[in-house]
Amino acid sequence: MTLPPSLRPQKHSLTLHGHRTSVSLEPEFWDALRSIAAARGVAVNLLASDIDAARQGDVGLASAIRVFVLREVRSADSSLRQG
Repeated sequence: MTLPPSLRPQKHSLTLHGHRTSVSLEPEFWDALRSIAAARGVAVNLLASDIDAARQGDVGLASAIRVFVLREVRSADSSLRQG
């Protein structure tokens, strides 16, 4: 099965704690991460650094970012339902 281009991970470079690294995420996750960073008034690199600092054990950065985005979206959805 071939994934549509929009579902294929895209590699982007980030600077975390002064060090460059590459992360592969699907475009929708990159868009959501940028939106969350903008809503918080911080740069994507700073938000990714915070996510990196909070991850535990052998959790990969891409996985940590995906889980963070999912939790943020769920939290926002829950707030809209209650409010």
